[in-house]
This record gives sequence, structure tokens and C-alpha cells, in this order.
Amino acid sequence: MTTPLIECIPNFSDARRPEVIDQIVAAIQSVGEVKLLDRSSDLDHNRTVLTFAGSPAGVEEAAFRAIQTAASLIDLDAHTGEHPRIGATDVVPFVPLSGTTMDECIAIAKRLGERVGKELNIPIYLYEAAATKPERTNLENIRKGQYEVLKTEIETVSNRKPDFGPSKLPKAGATVIGARNPLIAFNVYLTSDDVSIAKKIAKAVRQSSGGLRYVKGLGLLVDGRAQVSMNLTNFRETPIARVVEFIRREAERYGVGIHHSELVGLIPQEALVDAAVWYTQLDAFSPEQILESRLFSSPTADTSPNGGASSSAGNGPSFIEELAAPTPTPGGGSAGAYAGAMGAALVAMVSGVTMGKKKYAEVEAEMQAIRVVAENLRKELTQAVDDDAASFEVLMAKFKMSKETDEQKSARDAAITQATLNAAHIPLHVSEHAVKVMELALKCAKSGLQSAISDAMSGFAMARASLTAAGYNVRININSLEDKSLGDRMLKELANLEKAADKLEAEIQVVMKERGGI
Repeated sequence: MTTPLIECIPNFSDARRPEVIDQIVAAIQSVGEVKLLDRSSDLDHNRTVLTFAGSPAGVEEAAFRAIQTAASLIDLDAHTGEHPRIGATDVVPFVPLSGTTMDECIAIAKRLGERVGKELNIPIYLYEAAATKPERTNLENIRKGQYEVLKTEIETVSNRKPDFGPSKLPKAGATVIGARNPLIAFNVYLTSDDVSIAKKIAKAVRQSSGGLRYVKGLGLLVDGRAQVSMNLTNFRETPIARVVEFIRREAERYGVGIHHSELVGLIPQEALVDAAVWYTQLDAFSPEQILESRLFSSPTADTSPNGGASSSAGNGPSFIEELAAPTPTPGGGSAGAYAGAMGAALVAMVSGVTMGKKKYAEVEAEMQAIRVVAENLRKELTQAVDDDAASFEVLMAKFKMSKETDEQKSARDAAITQATLNAAHIPLHVSEHAVKVMELALKCAKSGLQSAISDAMSGFAMARASLTAAGYNVRININSLEDKSLGDRMLKELANLEKAADKLEAEIQVVMKERGGI
């Protein structure tokens, strides 16, 4: 099960006061279900772009708090900068990443827009996929004339009335909120300080004036150098390499070249890979040839006949990063399942390296069977990493159910009870699998390759840790039930598993002394 993930990339009209941006960042990070991914400020633009991602509800709340904070700290009447803007929080796009759809992002944009308009009295315009009018799809149409012109026209021109909020600009200006696909904010600096050249190239490259499709561009003077500032709205249809070469050819017409380029915020890896392939002319390139892709692939992404489907949360480095993030999930239950998966992987490794050795011909069949079972357990435990996180999110959602009437309260209580029991069942299954891994690890320690005995023992230790962590999660869920008797059977099963684990622990201690000399 894929955890729903949405990205938000709000742009704020300030960069010259880091203390202001610090407070906006703090507002975002005060929401536990999101993670700040990037902070990018440009002093000439006097603009900061923040990137964060998380659960749909968490991202929506974090965006509101950021807008609220920016409105209290940024005065558009006192703002100057090269980049067009109409608000303290100028634009707030939502992007579906995984387990979500564009429709969900549109719904978030509309809910947030209505809330900001009502609670903060900030005019809101919806754009891109969330636009309510065709002419508001493009951001530049909404920002025409910037804050200074909109200040007057919002009160007098009918087609400049906002979608939500008052038809009057406060000092925080207006905010544009929407939903879109991933966008690359990309700037190219020229070997010239002649901004007119940058403006001519920007006109040539942008789609609105006959240039490349999915490219928006402006010519600016930044750091004393002419800059073509662009947004690439569909890098698959118009690759970044094609844009760079277009600008290079246009620049040559005016006797200048490309000095350097820069990214604002984050870029999808796919876009960089496409550029590298284009420039190196790797016509027969396959993404599987990327070293890091192989190294960081999920433990279950196996090319052997016993390989399985990958788990998004089971991806090594990314899972550890997710575990360290200030979000409720993944948590201890997922970590316990992951430890069990590591234990099973070590068992599979030890049995695998034992197979085919003449000295261990007598246990060949046993090791083959152990490897098959260990691989199956590895897949089950890797899947449990996601399942545990998902069950917790479902439980949290039940707590948000309405409880205004007696009927609603009753339905909410029943739903919470069922979700709690489910949240306890998953770590109980992890406990069962963990004990099975311990049994296999003990067999490998007894009969497997002598030089790999420490790996078998490490696999046992990982499985024991998995059982311990899973046990905590079973008990904490059962103890939260109003009627704890509903969990009696599960607690009894858990106690039996722990007794079995204690016996296995005593046995492997003997093996450690006999075969390992420990």
C-alpha cells in the first residue's frame, strides 16, 4: 500500500530578511505530517521558494500556517524585487507525488483557498488545474500588472474579482493557489549585462509568444548579469536540454553565450538523466544502468526467480530518512517490521552462501528450503512496513469522524475500535513472522557456512528486535481499547510467541559458544 504523498512549493515575496523566512519555515515544520525538502532564496528577486511534502491533510494545514505567518510579516507596499508578484505568499501549487491524484490536489487548493479567504481576508485566485476560468489557468494572466495594478483593478474590474476572499487588497496582497504537475524552475545567465538580450531570448523561448511548448520565460537583470528566468511545466514533452540549446543558439545571434545556469528548488531525477543522455548521446541507455538506482532499490527488488515487488517504505536509505522525519508515520511498528525483513534477508544470505559448498552437501536440501521460506518472510515483513504505517493513518482518520449526534458518536466509536484492532493485528503478524525468522536463523547458525555464523546470529538478533518492537505496538493498541477483553486472544498469542523466542534465544546462545567460540 502506497502512502499518499503531496508536494507543495509556495513562493514568498521576501528573501532579504532571513528571520522572516525562518518564521515561515517554523510554521510549516510545526505540522508533524510534513517534511521540508528545500529552501531557496534569491536576493535580486527578493523571493523565497520553499518545498515540502507529506500527507494530504498535513500539507494543506502547513500551507495555511505558512500563508498566515507570511501575511503577518510581509508588507507588499514596502516590497521591491525583480520577480513579478501580487502577494506576500505569491503562489501556492500542490503537486501529486504518490498515492494521490490531480483531483485530490485540486480539492485541497479549493478548500485552502476558501479558508484563507474567510479566515485571513486575503483575496484568492485559483490557477492551473484548479482554475475556475480558462484565462486564469496561466499564472502570468493573474499577475498582470503585479500588486500595484491589481490593488486598483480588483475593486473596479469585474474579471479581476478573486475566487475567494474580499475584492480589496490588504498589505499582504493576494495569493494564487492551484494544482499542477511537477515544474522545473530554471534560470540561464548570459555572458552579458544587457537585459534587453535576455528579454528577447525569453520572448523567443516561451510558449506564449511562439517558442517552445511548456516553457514560461522572463528576461531579468540579476547579480549584474542578464538572466533568462523560466518555468518548465512539462519536462517530458520539452526536455531541459532542448531548452538550453535553444537559448544557446538564440544567444549566439546577439554575440553572447551562456555563462551558467541554476535551479530554484528541486528537480526530478528523470529530468537530469534525460539531459545527461541527450548530451552524451547514449542512444541505447536504460535507467537500470544507473548505479545508485541499483544500490538504493528495495530489498524486494530482486532479479532472481524468488524476487518480489518493491515496497515504497522498504527502500533502504529513503526509509531511514522517513523514519527520522518529524511525522507520525512510519514509526516503531514499521521499524520493527523492517528489522524483521533485515533478519530474513540475512538468513537468506547465509543459506545461499552455504548452498553449493561440497563440505555442506549434507545440508544442501535444508538450506535450499530455508532460503525459499526466508525470501517469502522477507517479502511479507517488507510489506508490513507499509501496512503498519497505513493502519495508523486509518486509525487517525477515524478519530476525525463527526461526533455531533449520538448516532455519529456510536459509529465513530465502533470505527475507532475496529481500526485499533486492525492496527494491533499487523504487528501481531510481524511477531509471528519474526519468530519464524529466528527459527531459520538458528538452523543456519547450527548447520550453515562456518564463516557466516555471525551473519546468522545477526539475523537472529534483528528478528528478536522485530518481535520486541512489534510486541510493544500490539500492547499499546490493545491497552487503548475501552473494552480491553477484545484483545485478550491477541495478547495470549503474543505471550506464547515470546516464550518460544526465549527458548530459541537460549539455544542460539549454546550454538554461539560451540561453533562461534563466543
